[in-house]
Parts: sequence; structure tokens; C-alpha cells
Amino acid sequence: MTLSEVCEKVGGEIVVDVEDAKAESVYVGDLLSDVMGHAGEDCALVTIQNHLNTIAVCTLVGCSVVVICHSRPVPPDMVEGAKREGVAIVVTPLSQYAVALALSSLPPC
Repeated sequence: MTLSEVCEKVGGEIVVDVEDAKAESVYVGDLLSDVMGHAGEDCALVTIQNHLNTIAVCTLVGCSVVVICHSRPVPPDMVEGAKREGVAIVVTPLSQYAVALALSSLPPC
């Protein structure tokens, strides 16, 4: 699923656009150590964690898209880190559960 398709399905806004970002699976989690152990390559991470450490974890495991829920603001250092590392960010007003339902056509990580 392309970044624009993810954005459309979750009724969100692209904050960091990465040309080749795609989601081939989905992982929902707010505990970043759990994300490190279970998320994978080209996964969309659905979370409320709106800080730079989220981008570091995505880089480590290969997640190419982060969906930030509940319209949480994305701080400038997270935006810069995402641009530098090639991780796309989408912000949505939906909850993690609602995003999981919206992206249910993708397999879990």
C-alpha cells in the first residue's frame, strides 16, 4: 500500500512525505522495545509515540511509515529525523484501534 493510500484510509495528513514509502504490513504498538522485537521491514507502525526515538526504532527495524494517532503533534526534531532517515509520517485523528481496522487489508507484522 502506498503512503497516499495509507493516508486516505486513515483520514490523515502526510507530515513527512517519502517518495517510495510503502506499507506491506502493520504493527500497532506504543512500547518501542516491543516494536523493536516484532515489527519488520516495510511495516506501517501505528502509535501515539510522537518523539524522535520512534524514528530511531523504525530505522532499526525497517518500518517505512509511522501513523501517529489522536492528532498528536509531531515535534520538529521528529520531522527532521524522519526526513533524514527516510521514514514517512502520517497524522490521523483516529485511535490505534480505528487505524488497525482501516488498514486491515494489510497483514500483521
